[in-house]
Amino acid sequence: MGAVAQARSDSGMVETNRRFYDNLWSGAKLVAPQRFNTWPLVSQLCERAAHRLEIAPGLRPRLPLGGTVFLDLSAPALRALRASGANAANGVIGTLPFADRSFDLVCAFDIVEHVADDDAAFAELSRVAATGAIVLLSLPLHPRAWNAFDECVGHCRRYEPDALPAKLARHGFAIERSAAYGMQPKSSRLLDLGLWFLQRHRSLAMRWYNRVFMPIGLRLQKPLRWTDGMIDPRGVDEVLLVCRRR
Repeated sequence: MGAVAQARSDSGMVETNRRFYDNLWSGAKLVAPQRFNTWPLVSQLCERAAHRLEIAPGLRPRLPLGGTVFLDLSAPALRALRASGANAANGVIGTLPFADRSFDLVCAFDIVEHVADDDAAFAELSRVAATGAIVLLSLPLHPRAWNAFDECVGHCRRYEPDALPAKLARHGFAIERSAAYGMQPKSSRLLDLGLWFLQRHRSLAMRWYNRVFMPIGLRLQKPLRWTDGMIDPRGVDEVLLVCRRR
């Protein structure tokens, strides 16, 4: 984790993320959950989960729009979700506006690494998840891989794979299975180019991402390959975890 990221307060990180994602989603269209490689897993889990929550989906929700409660801090995302018929509320992961044990399925993709106090975020996820509930998490791995792109998009940290199961266990989560995840290009040159555009031509970079790179990424997705427990993290930049609330 970078020194700048360590010093950021919760309120500062909320505002940083709000600005970034308001800009990103203001020119984007909602992508249906069925288009992501998470859909086979999600559709199966939803059959046994009457009460569902997805936190910070933006315009890339993974859970079904109908029957799911969505929570986000971005006004453009909330408007688009509501226009599509979704139940969407304004809020952040550190203070979830829901009663204890409210949900059978909780989804938090690409969010916990964005908050300054991740233990508070995990505690809130644990609080609102019913006993036996499934909690889906995606998290970036390997602190040594921290780079300027993490800083630019508002990350606070990457996770050490060996320490992650114990950290989750302290909040009542057991990892049942996992898979390599994410649509980040492996080419460092592409990442450097994307960062250069984000820093100097942010609006143009976001338009290209929404209109060109995101559709290409969707077409290039591969089926998720699941491993019982924690995946071998070598060469894995981001992991998708299926956790059980004990």
